[in-house]
Amino acid sequence: MENGARLAASSESRFRIKRLGRIDPLASLARDAAAGLKATPKRLPPKYFYDERGSLLYDRICEVPEYYPARTESALLETAARQIMSTAQPDTVFELGSGTSRKTEHLLRACEDLGHPVVYQPLDVCEEVVRDAGTRLLDEFDWLSIDGFVGDYAHGLENLTQGGERRLFVFLGGTFGNLPDLEAQRFLKRIRQAMGPRDQLLLGVDRVKDHAVLNAAYNDRQGVTAQFNLNVLHVLNRELGAQFDPERFRHRAWFNEAASQIEMHLESCCVQRVRIEGLELEVDFAEGETIHTEISRKFTEASIHRLIHQAGLELREHFEPENRYFSLLLLGPMVPV
Repeated sequence: MENGARLAASSESRFRIKRLGRIDPLASLARDAAAGLKATPKRLPPKYFYDERGSLLYDRICEVPEYYPARTESALLETAARQIMSTAQPDTVFELGSGTSRKTEHLLRACEDLGHPVVYQPLDVCEEVVRDAGTRLLDEFDWLSIDGFVGDYAHGLENLTQGGERRLFVFLGGTFGNLPDLEAQRFLKRIRQAMGPRDQLLLGVDRVKDHAVLNAAYNDRQGVTAQFNLNVLHVLNRELGAQFDPERFRHRAWFNEAASQIEMHLESCCVQRVRIEGLELEVDFAEGETIHTEISRKFTEASIHRLIHQAGLELREHFEPENRYFSLLLLGPMVPV
């Protein structure tokens, strides 16, 4: 098919997967690692945490007592799903960064309870994840049809068609918080441009709260988040022939109040030089120098409203738990006055 797109269908044609464009993860990793490790300060994008080992570590993070976001969002979805789907009334649910689609099950269960079938369109960069999640969901919901996409957010939004159906865009997990402010603004505007007048967006965002709670969530006592952060060095060693010794780096994470974000870093424990064979590059580290690996922005109601207004969106429904730790926002295109 055009642009390298490939379709695979189940025997019942309830499940299709479309690969969007050409994806070369190794070339992307090499490009980002070269640019980031030559920069001052050094940095690496958080998407490279998620190889098979990293994904398993993230699942463990979601189970540690200190890490509230995943549990809070899932519980909130469970209680709000019926109202969300009753309000949105979608024909199609399109999820950006769908992953294992575990939380999305709450929305699909609500559709089943309401007698309102939908087509589910998961988008993720990993085809295996889309395929495994889709197979599980088809077994669970015998009425469901799935049109899966393998690609990045840009390719996914570009390949959506508007046929007059009502769509619910879904972006969960607080992943929106990994985007710096300008990127977040552009991302929301891109979604808004893809939306029709009857479409809506369900957006999950983490909230500002007691700093001790925030810091503990990213510094769990079991050290699982530390292993997750250090995993990016294992990825570089395996994929690019790097010679990082993870024992010479330590996990650091703290809440930057001025920027309203958690920052995750890998700090060099000593003066060292690391060879990366695949890049023909040697990287020098001073003792205490860090690689910035992730931000996780935390929002206030004021900062949330600023972002959605700038994107041309308006709030239709706001769901939050009693402790106000997390927000699920149901957004629609702004109606001209």
